[in-house]
This record gives sequence, structure tokens and C-alpha cells, in this order.
Amino acid sequence: MSLPVFVVLPVTSAALVLTQQPGNGDNGGQGEDFGKSSPVGLLILLLFLIAVAFLVRSMTKHLKRVPETFDKPDETPSDAPADAPAEEPSAGAAKAPSDK
Repeated sequence: MSLPVFVVLPVTSAALVLTQQPGNGDNGGQGEDFGKSSPVGLLILLLFLIAVAFLVRSMTKHLKRVPETFDKPDETPSDAPADAPAEEPSAGAAKAPSDK
């Protein structure tokens, strides 16, 4: 199956127009120095790497302080003394705030 010329010709000519580079010397912002790095860029990159190293070091210190689990240890009857009173919530925690 072939397509008629009146369908193919506009698509082909539009593709040719869109793929051309600008001829006025602009080159789309890609001048003589396009793609070249500068010493300032290297300095910024090194500063970022040093900052990341300090952040990793600090995070490692903080993670070492985190407990293995956040669950409260359950006291088994064999661990708790027989004559020890049961823990009661503090008086401040038991009272509900009043709306006055």
C-alpha cells in the first residue's frame, strides 16, 4: 500500500524545514565555548563533594545512636518481682484538658 503524494509531500517538506540548523550564525546558543568547563565549575563540584562527605559522616554518627527497636520491652512475670506495684500513669497524663 502506498500513500498518495498529496499526503507525503507536506510531511516531508515540513520535516526538512524543521531539521535545518539556523543559518544566521546563532547556532542555538552553542558558541565557541559551548561544552567547555571552567575552574569555577570544578571548585563548586569539589565543594559539593566535601559537603556531602560531611553530611554522610554526620548521618552515620546519628544512626549509630538509634536504638535497634522502638518497642517498649515487655516485662515477663519471671522478670518482675512479685511484690512490685504495677506502674500507674502519672497524674498529669491521666487528666483530660478542660475547655474553659
